[in-house]
Amino acid sequence: MSFALDERLARDTLVVGDRPLCRVLLMNDSRWPWLILVPRREGAVELSDLGAADRALLIEEAASAATFLKAHTRALKINIGALGNIVPQLHLHVVARDVGDPAWPGPVWGHGAAAPYAEAKARALIEASKTELGI
Repeated sequence: MSFALDERLARDTLVVGDRPLCRVLLMNDSRWPWLILVPRREGAVELSDLGAADRALLIEEAASAATFLKAHTRALKINIGALGNIVPQLHLHVVARDVGDPAWPGPVWGHGAAAPYAEAKARALIEASKTELGI
């Protein structure tokens, strides 16, 4: 079998593109600039399901996403998390946070209803992500 993106991730995100390890997604919620990295490894649920080289690459790809979001948004803090309680497929959230954002200082998960991006704004953020992440 080949890599297949979990249907919930597909439904809630917009595709940015593929890095060497991960499919990069933009969470379709304009309240927070929020990238999701999904290792393209079949059956990966836990970080420990990846080999050492893939784990190292995942951290490097997450650091690149964080660096991009920090520079692009000038966010105070970048949150990185892997929960997997609802979507078991291994994925990392990389979220730009700022004082005064709708959930500050709490977590973004489960905070109100998503506010989808306007098409032009989503396209601009996706294109900037592609350029900066080398996609």
